[in-house]
Amino acid sequence: MKRREFIALVGGAVGWPFVARGQTPEQVRRVAVISPSQASIDAFRSIVMPELAQRGFVENRNLAITTHVGLTTQIPELPREAVATKPHVVVATSQVAIRAVLAASSTVPIVMSYIGEDPVSIGLAKSLAKPGGRVTGIVLLAPELDGKRLGVLHEAVPSARRVAILAGRETPANVKEMQRVALSLGLEAIVFLADEPADYKAVFASMRAARVEALAIASVPEFFRDAAILSREAVEASLPTVCEWASMAREGCLVGYGPNRDALRRRVADYVARILGGAPPGELPIEQPTVFEFAINLKTAKALGLTVPATLLARADEVFE
Repeated sequence: MKRREFIALVGGAVGWPFVARGQTPEQVRRVAVISPSQASIDAFRSIVMPELAQRGFVENRNLAITTHVGLTTQIPELPREAVATKPHVVVATSQVAIRAVLAASSTVPIVMSYIGEDPVSIGLAKSLAKPGGRVTGIVLLAPELDGKRLGVLHEAVPSARRVAILAGRETPANVKEMQRVALSLGLEAIVFLADEPADYKAVFASMRAARVEALAIASVPEFFRDAAILSREAVEASLPTVCEWASMAREGCLVGYGPNRDALRRRVADYVARILGGAPPGELPIEQPTVFEFAINLKTAKALGLTVPATLLARADEVFE
């Protein structure tokens, strides 16, 4: 062997271990996100991931994200697909998806982002303060919020006495609360069920046949995803609507009322980061939203020939014209 080649080999052999020690890759943490809409995934990437990066979890360095998007009818396939990626945390938006993850894995922690049902009453947690299992995160208590929204719709359209409730087949508690509120307001409430876009045309045809005068759209992730479609159908049916998020008023609902989604997502990021850092999910208290938004779409009001009460406009955080 030539001397120059020998020196090069020795130099490389001596130097390599030090380079390797200096560039030891960090352990990659895997997060699987299950959602009914690409819009929610986009929001996760734009809001949750920068928050995770601030906490030291950076994609393509020490964090890997897999996303699993589909309709409720695709569960439990999506959760099984998510669990197959061997995640350290699963983020899920519905009770159905969470139960499917629990069935598919006996170990993976789950962050609710964010379900409408009370996790204690449905058996996902022992208490909000001390969940005690593998599920924690954010809960909206959607039945109570849906009841409040029906009251807001009544304020917006006090002349409407026959109100439609559009709900999913997995939201009986929401329907029960909305019916209770309707009864207290002296309203007749008629329930219509839909789970996917293929159901919408028939549902709105049934609403026309029932001669309803207003529409309360219940808290269902698919309804948020399809806000523009539902709003268009509602305007064509001459139905003023109330929806679960303020942003849905931008999509055409007359009124949108609900928690601040960005604030909720930042809290979700905190849960994910703490679990990735080693915190047991059962020891992380389940939170409820504290910041709410209220929006009104005057363009929709004009299309429906409605005048929104000034008292309601004065309370709105945002008005779309």
